[in-house]
Amino acid sequence: MSASFLCKDINDTEILAKKFADLVQEKGAFVCLLGDVGAGKTAFTKLVCKYLGVKEKVTSPSFVILNEYKSGKIPVYHFDLYRLENEGVSTIINELDEYSEGKILTMVEWAEFSQNEIPFDRIDLNINYIDETQREFTFTAFGVKSESIIKGLE
Repeated sequence: MSASFLCKDINDTEILAKKFADLVQEKGAFVCLLGDVGAGKTAFTKLVCKYLGVKEKVTSPSFVILNEYKSGKIPVYHFDLYRLENEGVSTIINELDEYSEGKILTMVEWAEFSQNEIPFDRIDLNINYIDETQREFTFTAFGVKSESIIKGLE
């Protein structure tokens, strides 16, 4: 199941992020963030964290691989697999699996390096850069829990 949303400006993106945050705080989710450099993966994560009440400063985990935020309504784990690339990701697949369970939100940037070994019940979020202000967000669900979240966005 998939759903796409065109956000014409930051206000549209904030509305989408708030709706997503409201839905994931009930069940948690594992989200694979896909898109080119500068598409808005970290920016969307920051907005979702804002609406989950995260108090810490949300930053890109590019150099640390994982940022943890535990001050919000649910814990948020923000991974960036870019520096690990294909070979390195295989060393943390079991760890990633642990972050797919329970009432937590796990956001994984550059999940394409996982070689399709990411836990089954997940949401793939492809962010397509259209221009300076516009983005297309395509959510694809893999699993029952993720499908219920996507249905809630529509």
